[in-house]
Amino acid sequence: MTAALEYVGKACLNMAKAFYDTLYFAITVILKMVSRRSYNSAVKMVLVNQIYYTSMQILPLFIGISIIFGSLIIGIVFQIIKNLGLDDYLGRILMGLVVTELSPFITVLLIALRSSSAINTEIAVMKVNNELKTLEAFNIDVIDYLFLPRIITGVVSVVLLSSLFSILALTSGMLFSKLIFGMSVDVYTNVLLKSANFYDIVISLIKCSTFGFFITLIPIRFGMRASNELTSIPVAVLNGMVKVFIAIVLIEVSSLILSSI
Repeated sequence: MTAALEYVGKACLNMAKAFYDTLYFAITVILKMVSRRSYNSAVKMVLVNQIYYTSMQILPLFIGISIIFGSLIIGIVFQIIKNLGLDDYLGRILMGLVVTELSPFITVLLIALRSSSAINTEIAVMKVNNELKTLEAFNIDVIDYLFLPRIITGVVSVVLLSSLFSILALTSGMLFSKLIFGMSVDVYTNVLLKSANFYDIVISLIKCSTFGFFITLIPIRFGMRASNELTSIPVAVLNGMVKVFIAIVLIEVSSLILSSI
């Protein structure tokens, strides 16, 4: 019994310490983000390259996935609305479901699978090869040069790509509104505009920004935990990605609670 209590207590202390360390690191990064001194020419160049690699290179694949998944989701939602006789709530359901919930969630999953694991591996490899210490030896701020551009890119990418997913999904809704409800483009557009809620849009932007921040911050944090052995790299990546998906679920639940207030 005593051993079990000790194990639970030690696990709780470790979780509390990990949470504190992550929160402290997050605050440090945020302070760096709002400081003009962090953005020298080298950081700006890295930031531009990161935005290109994270947002631009994925565009063809992302657009294809957005059209396929967006059309599938819109078609299913429209059919359910028709079967339940909820035609009057069409715009509200679309704006609340597609724009506020599905677009950020699907976008962050795609970016997490593509970029979070890559960032986690990259930082872990640099830690193992002592590249981080080399940068510090040359008086290069690791947070400014390595971490900040990747975190800003995560925020920008999730916000912009989530908006693109919403636009493509709602655009495909024009076809289904015509086929299922016999709506014209003007009627469909008016339904969406009347159902647009400023509060929902703000919640969606905050959620996307929070998603982007933590799906890059957490991989960086766990990449830095790698030891000097090569075998620690896959362990750091695995632990980091598990925590990333836990963070995604927690943020999604928190946003649902805020939306219901």
